Amino acid sequence: MAKMRKRSILNFQVLITQDEDGMFVAVAPAIPGCHAQGSTYEEALVNIKDAMKLCLEVAKKDVKYRGKIDWPESKKNPKLLGIINIPIPSSMRAE
Repeated sequence: MAKMRKRSILNFQVLITQDEDGMFVAVAPAIPGCHAQGSTYEEALVNIKDAMKLCLEVAKKDVKYRGKIDWPESKKNPKLLGIINIPIPSSMRAE
């Protein structure tokens, strides 16, 4: 019986914002030039995952591009659960 090889997982962080037109824009900051968009948050997630796979395929063949990627540590990279905006009255700002 063949032994199954354990796959290591690399957790890349993705930032998703919504632009002025309502589109969701996703960026993988650790992978230069890797970005995508979607009409919904979920669509942007699917599209950025596809874009990341394409960029990492390019990195397999292009040593120069591969060197520009900020590769995460597979075990040490904590899962970021979210970033939210907390509304604070502007009167609280120090002048």
